[in-house]
Amino acid sequence: MLEDLGDVLLEPVAVGRTTRKQLGGVVIHDPHDESDIPGGAVVLGVGVREQDEVVRLLHDVGARGAAALVVRSPVTPAPELRRAADSSGVALLGLARGASWAQLAAMLRTLLAEEDVGEVSPQPLGGMPSGDLFALANAIAALVDAPVTIEDRSNRILAFSGRQDEADPSRVETILGRQVPERFARGLERDGVFEKLYRDHAPVYVDPQRYDDNTIALPRVALAVRAGDEVLGSIWAAVREPLSGERTQALIDAAKLVALHMLRLRAGADVERRLRADLVSTALEGGAGAPEAIARLGLLGRPSIVLAMGLLGAPAPEDDLRLVADRQRVADALAMHLSAVQPRSAVALVGDVAYGILPMPGGHADCQERSVRVASTFLERTGRRAAAAIGIGPLALDASGLHASRDGADRALRVLLTNGGAKRVATADDVHVDALMLDLADLAAARGDVATGPVARLLAYDAQHQSQLVHTLRCWLDAFGDIGAASASAYVHPNTFRYRLRRLAEVGEIDLDDAGERFAAMLQLRLLPRDVRTVPPGAED
Repeated sequence: MLEDLGDVLLEPVAVGRTTRKQLGGVVIHDPHDESDIPGGAVVLGVGVREQDEVVRLLHDVGARGAAALVVRSPVTPAPELRRAADSSGVALLGLARGASWAQLAAMLRTLLAEEDVGEVSPQPLGGMPSGDLFALANAIAALVDAPVTIEDRSNRILAFSGRQDEADPSRVETILGRQVPERFARGLERDGVFEKLYRDHAPVYVDPQRYDDNTIALPRVALAVRAGDEVLGSIWAAVREPLSGERTQALIDAAKLVALHMLRLRAGADVERRLRADLVSTALEGGAGAPEAIARLGLLGRPSIVLAMGLLGAPAPEDDLRLVADRQRVADALAMHLSAVQPRSAVALVGDVAYGILPMPGGHADCQERSVRVASTFLERTGRRAAAAIGIGPLALDASGLHASRDGADRALRVLLTNGGAKRVATADDVHVDALMLDLADLAAARGDVATGPVARLLAYDAQHQSQLVHTLRCWLDAFGDIGAASASAYVHPNTFRYRLRRLAEVGEIDLDDAGERFAAMLQLRLLPRDVRTVPPGAED
C-alpha cells in the first residue's frame, strides 16, 4: 500500500511489530457508531487527533484484527505511539494535509481490490500484472525520467508514479485531489490542447509560460491512450525539457501497453459486476443456491437488511440507453456509500432495481432507524440528480429471511415510485397498508373487475354530462367530510361543492352518512384506475 501511494498521500508514523499483512478492507472509524471491522482492515481515523485518543484506538482496532490506522498528519512519532503500535500490531500512518478522506478510501479500495466474490489471478501484460496501472506508471516514469500520471477522459487520476515530489505544486494538487485542477483544465481546453491531444498520435508539449499560474513550473508532455479509434485516456509527464526522440518513442510504445491494461480493467469490471449481480440475485431469491451465494459474498451468519433502489419517473423510449447508464451510475454510487458504512455490504443492479444487502452487526434493535438514516443520507448526498427512491425490508437473520427482506423492500419501493417521489425513503412497515392496496389493485386488474354500484353510476353520469361528481366524491372522502378542505382541493366555492355533493348522492344513490357505503366507495376509488370502464366488455353490444 505504501509503495503504491508513495509519499504524496501517506507516510509511516509507527509501523508496529508486523509490517506485512494481507489487507482485508477499508473502514471509516466513527466513535458514535459500531462498525464491523474485517480482519486486516485499514481503519481511517477521521477526526482523531489527540495522542491519547490515537493510542486507545490503536489498541481497540488491533484487538479486532485491523492492520493499519490512518490519522491526519502531522503526527509526532512519540514513544507512546510507537509502543501502542508495537503492542497492538497495527501500523500507524499519516494522511497528508489537503488530501480528502473520501478520495483516500476510494483509492485504497481500488488498490486493495476489495472484492470477495472469488479471486482470479491476473494475467501479465507486458511483464506486469494485468490492470496494475500504478506499476505501469512507475515503469513509464523510469523510461522518460519524469513523474507520470495516467488519466481518464474526464481528467481524473487513474494512477500515478513515484517521484511526484520532483514536480510542481500543481501536480501535487492534482494527485491529492485525484483530478486535474479545474483552472488548469479550462486553460488547456481554451488553448486547444485537448483537441490536439485527442486528434494527433504524437505527444503534445505544454509550455507552462502560457498559463498565468504560479503553481505550474514544469512543462508537460501528454499523449492520448487509444484503443483503435476510441480514446481511453492520456499519459502526462512533468518534464524539465522536451523529450528526446528515443524517450518520445518509448512513451508512444508505453501508451499501447496502457491501453491494453485499461481495456482489461474495463472488461474485468464488467465481469466482476455481472458476477456480483448473479450472486446478489441468487442470495435474494432464497432458493437452494442462496446459502452458497451468501457465503461467497461474505454475509453468511450476518443479520442484514435489504435495500431496493429505483429511479423515479418514466423516460421516453429514446432515452432508454441513458436510463440504463443512469441506473448503473446510481447503483455504483450506492455501492460506494454502503461500503463506507459496512465493508461487507453487497450491491448489484438486477433488472431495473439496484439491491443493496446491508449487514447489521449484532442485529441492533434500532436497525430499521439505522437503515433509514443510511438511505436518506445517500439520497441527500446525491441530490435530485439521482431522482431515486429506496425501499427498506425487515431485518433478515438467515437466507430465507433475506428473501423476505427483499420482498418487503420491493413492496416499499413500489409504493414510493407509485406516489411519484412525494417521499423517497420508506420501510415495509411504513407503507404496509399502501402496499396492500396496490396488491388489491393488481388482483382487481387481473380479474378484470369494473366499477359497480354508486361509483359505476357516477362514472357513467360524468361521462355523459361532462361533470365532475366522481372527483367531488374523491375530494370529500379524502378530506374526511370537511367541506372547507374538500372544496379547496376541488377549486370550487363551498356552496358549489355542497350542491355537487347533494347531486352525487342523488345520482349515485349513495347514503354518505352510512359508514359502510362510504368505505365501499373509497375502496373502489382507490383500487380501480381513474379511467376504469363502467360496464363489462361486451355488455353494450
